[in-house]
Amino acid sequence: MLNTNITNFRKNIFSMLEQTIKYNEPVNISTKDGNAVIISEEDYNSLMETLYLYSIPEQREKIIEGLNTPIEECVTENEVEW
Repeated sequence: MLNTNITNFRKNIFSMLEQTIKYNEPVNISTKDGNAVIISEEDYNSLMETLYLYSIPEQREKIIEGLNTPIEECVTENEVEW
């Protein structure tokens, strides 16, 4: 995460936003009234999708179960029928 103050952000807004978009590098901007974080639209959409999936109890349980499954018990990509 890139950390900067509001003055520096104003001076370099284009390059910082470009870095955020191209490399998904969040920017933490500090001000006297508090901080703000800028993330790419791609990262924002991913966060919203994750929150949505976790809001469905059955889906959350399946995700947690999958995370706890040993890799040896998983099927390979070639074995998945699309």
